[in-house]
Amino acid sequence: MGHSFRERRPAPGLRGLVVAIWTQRTGAEPYPHRQVPNGSVELRCHAGAAPQLAGPLTAPVVEVLPPHTTISGVRFAPGAAATVLGMPASELTDAVIDATEIWGTLAAADDDLERMVLRRLRATGPPDPVMSAALRLLWTDRSALPISERHFRRRCQEATGLAPKALHRVLRFQVFLANVQSALARRSRPDRLAALAAASGYADQAHLTRECARLTGVTPRVFLRETQLGCGHGHDHEASFAPLLKMADFVKNRLPDRA
Repeated sequence: MGHSFRERRPAPGLRGLVVAIWTQRTGAEPYPHRQVPNGSVELRCHAGAAPQLAGPLTAPVVEVLPPHTTISGVRFAPGAAATVLGMPASELTDAVIDATEIWGTLAAADDDLERMVLRRLRATGPPDPVMSAALRLLWTDRSALPISERHFRRRCQEATGLAPKALHRVLRFQVFLANVQSALARRSRPDRLAALAAASGYADQAHLTRECARLTGVTPRVFLRETQLGCGHGHDHEASFAPLLKMADFVKNRLPDRA
């Protein structure tokens, strides 16, 4: 059996806080896994090891996973993890730490990551509703922000680990990935870059090419080839990507400086 990656939606009590619960398994060969920034904090655990917290990335990371590796994870919605963590997400940007450093024996004693997050949520309460509303306006009407622009920049960095402009850039690329995965699911070739760029909120194909190089480290053609080989079979990203495909306002509203 080859490499697989499966997602599912979280328990009802975590909807809006968690994007997906996922499991990744490698086959008989080492698997080069290219992680690209997705705007999220993740709680993840290699089988038989202690859980770790991985902060939001600002640049791609390539990790070679050993054969017969199983990793499970919880992907938080952007801006939702800070409350559960009990610390600003900005302290985790580009970092991976043992969950026991924050949650102590609670993290060491529970191998069910979803249950662990539910328990933490009961202890901390839901994310800040003002910040949640502000993040929803990130790509629509910024003039309707319930807080000042300066305050929003600071709060966004604390809540998500990224500045608003960087978060916009990362989420727009996630829309591109969602469109690519949608094409793969339909068994069509996701190689019409100009059409993908337009559908994902980029000004043109050149804009997409620059952003792809920034966020993946390779050109769109190379990245698409890797994606088709790695994600064409045995991968299910629907829980993460289905909501992105509905974000019509996000796609239509681009940053004025072609960021």
